[in-house]
Amino acid sequence: MPVESGNSAAARQVKQKRKSHSLSIRRTNSTEQDRPGMQRDMLEGQDSKLPMALRSNLMDLFGQIEREFENLYIENLDLRREIDSLNERLAGEGQTVDGGDLSKGALKTKASHSTSQLSQKLKTTYKASTSKIVSSFKATTSRAVCQLVKEYVGHRDGIWDLAVTRVQPLVLGTASADHCSMLWSIETGKCLLKYAGHAGSVNSIKFHPTEQMALTASGDQTAHIWRYMVQLPLPQPPADISASLDDDVDFSDKDEADGEADGPNECPTIRIATTTLKSHQGVVIAADWLVGGKQVVTASWDRAANLYDVETSELVHALTGHDQELTHCCTHPTQRLVVTSSRDTTFRLWDFRDPSIHSVNVFQGHTDTVTSAVFTVGDNVVSGSDDRTVKVWDLKNMRSPIATIRTDSAVNRISVSANQRIIALPHDNRQVRLFDMSGVRLARLPRSNRQVRFIITFLFCSMSVKLSHTL
Repeated sequence: MPVESGNSAAARQVKQKRKSHSLSIRRTNSTEQDRPGMQRDMLEGQDSKLPMALRSNLMDLFGQIEREFENLYIENLDLRREIDSLNERLAGEGQTVDGGDLSKGALKTKASHSTSQLSQKLKTTYKASTSKIVSSFKATTSRAVCQLVKEYVGHRDGIWDLAVTRVQPLVLGTASADHCSMLWSIETGKCLLKYAGHAGSVNSIKFHPTEQMALTASGDQTAHIWRYMVQLPLPQPPADISASLDDDVDFSDKDEADGEADGPNECPTIRIATTTLKSHQGVVIAADWLVGGKQVVTASWDRAANLYDVETSELVHALTGHDQELTHCCTHPTQRLVVTSSRDTTFRLWDFRDPSIHSVNVFQGHTDTVTSAVFTVGDNVVSGSDDRTVKVWDLKNMRSPIATIRTDSAVNRISVSANQRIIALPHDNRQVRLFDMSGVRLARLPRSNRQVRFIITFLFCSMSVKLSHTL
């Protein structure tokens, strides 16, 4: 018969002690008087290397947990008794509940009814609060009403840019891919003058601040300055209301064809520029006058912007630094500041206020091509990008935008109203939206199904706010 060794006997005693300890822990029905003795027995019977103070604290925590479980158990018993009494009362009224299941019978009906009332109350409160918020926005933000006022038909290709003269007489100028630029009567929609001096697409048009001169940029790698003289036609008598309503309902292609026949064929044409600026090695995508009109700036696909003297047509300064093609340039209305945008996802601010120092600041606020960046009358810059965002910046602090407008489509060349500070955003999805400077949407211009109307409306939308007092 094998003899039990000393180690085996010690192991058996440890197992017995652990067994007695586990049994003592499972005693959940002990009274408060028995707990101190039970804890002492556990401490004495358990072989542990923990200090006595820690073991005592641990046992106190176990005791608190046990008391919490006991309280929960007592509460469950009370709830069960209430459920049983409720079932008995319902059974006396002729309603039965199977097994006291709260998900069936009358309890379910009452619970569903109370839940429905609570849900309805929450919905009513939510709608009321939402209506108050929307009303507050409507009260502080004036909604813009947009409608088609006039169509200017005559170009034979897409229109890339438009502008309004800054001096009298007020006329509308358009730049088109058909190698021509046209001046239009705003009131009648008739073509007054056509400039055909470019050998490529006319990408932009800007008017001199004080004289009757226009600046156009072209795909033929040049920018032209040309003078114009126009005489506005006499205002026509107001048309019959019924006839105008009929015209609105039946706007046929024949009317557009007649307008095209009467427009460009009678326009006088200018084919020679007063000044030709040719220092670029790529497409000149945009050009603008500096304040005072003695200098102009051009932006090109050769990754540079050039500053020219108007009188001598000489290159004053080459603005280099962009890594990819430039997409737009704009000058400040009252200060010698220039902003250029590029496909390198940046736009740059050039400062010419000090003739001896030409400083430049680079801003990386977008993640895709910056299609345009323009100044406002105040100290703001508005930039649009193919990353489907438009951002408003403060010239005094350009570290972060003061407003961000997120759209569902890439943004093309934007325009800002000088008087009402409204931003017009033409999108790639054939929609045009109006926002204020804080990023609140004001309106969406209706779009046409036909391509010609789309082109005219798409680009004229940026001037619709500027001409709102004139039209």
